[in-house]
Amino acid sequence: MPTYLVVHPKGKGEDVLVEDDHLAITFDHGWAVLSDQYGPCMAIPADSGVTITRIDPDDDQPIQE
Repeated sequence: MPTYLVVHPKGKGEDVLVEDDHLAITFDHGWAVLSDQYGPCMAIPADSGVTITRIDPDDDQPIQE
């Protein structure tokens, strides 16, 4: 399942973990856009200082369902 950790600079907002079977990230006109099968669910401006990290399951660990 695609999972992304959105980390805001200190004091600028709460960190968010976004995960969904249909989650995808695109970069368009200075925005990072997380979308699922229904459309955009989160848009982050490039100049916000946020870091977005894809979290992949560890191959050595069993996948929980």
